[in-house]
Amino acid sequence: MREKRTPTKWQRLRARYRWLDHVARAVNRYIEYGGYHYVASITYFSLFSLVPILMVAVSVAGFVLASQPQLIESMLNAITGTLPGGLGDKAGELLTGFVEQRTSVGLIGLIIGLYSGWNWMNSLRDALTALWGQNRSDLPLLRTIAADLLALLGLASALLLSFAITISGSALGRYLLGLAGVDDTAWGHNVLSAISIPLALLANWLVFLWVLTRLPRKPVGVRSAMRGAVALAVGFELLKQAGGIYLRLIGNSPTGVAFGSIIGLIFFISLVARMLVFVTAWTATARDAPPDPVKPPPPVVVRPVVEQGDRHGLKPALVGAVTGVVATLAAQRLRPRRRS
Repeated sequence: MREKRTPTKWQRLRARYRWLDHVARAVNRYIEYGGYHYVASITYFSLFSLVPILMVAVSVAGFVLASQPQLIESMLNAITGTLPGGLGDKAGELLTGFVEQRTSVGLIGLIIGLYSGWNWMNSLRDALTALWGQNRSDLPLLRTIAADLLALLGLASALLLSFAITISGSALGRYLLGLAGVDDTAWGHNVLSAISIPLALLANWLVFLWVLTRLPRKPVGVRSAMRGAVALAVGFELLKQAGGIYLRLIGNSPTGVAFGSIIGLIFFISLVARMLVFVTAWTATARDAPPDPVKPPPPVVVRPVVEQGDRHGLKPALVGAVTGVVATLAAQRLRPRRRS
């Protein structure tokens, strides 16, 4: 009879605290389903997407400047007057070149943006699908690209809706404080800040709820993702507040502004991606989460096997049969006959 193993301290803690057991299950799923790989992929394509975004922004600025020649002239005078030596002339030529090539820069930016945006959305959807424990269905490439681009458009719409909620709420609060005559007071600013935080949390919660339930390859029930969306909304708001403090700390140094902002942006994107993937694993391992789909068994391969017996196996059988017959005949011969 086997002896029962004594549970370790870690196992006793997991059995005692359900929240700790939930976190442990989430960490195991995060590692088992390749969470680190998905975070790296999402971070890479997020940073790569910044290049076409800047190109499109420069193209839009070029169209605006092309319609206002006096604005270009004033900007060129300001640049040449600020930068010493020939740097001003070089910067002015660069600005003029951007304005002249605004169409080509915008088109190239859009093409690269579609490519990087599709890869970013594809990585994000694959991560959410894997961490939810879903089986990724193999679809044709063109159909996958179209579905991912539609999902990207849906995410952009959700972000615009969240921004509209935040801006509308802040504007309404400022309007009400103006009616009360306290909009220019410190007390009024504190009230406005207190109102803007819950609105930002609500907007973030709606966006992350949509991300958790609609971006996986197979939609997930809203009820299963509500707590995960709350955790993501709170975590994202905390990261934004920490990012604001970080920018204020490096804002006094030109070197900090030049390099610290880039490092901070990379770190922020990586943290958001890691938080999103881990919270998805945490949500998927909750006790009320939908069960993981059963993986189909591998296809059955029928291989007929023909086993050949020993060719010499018949010889002992024949010898035994002949021996039996001879013994029977001998016994009959030796048996005494009855006299008549």
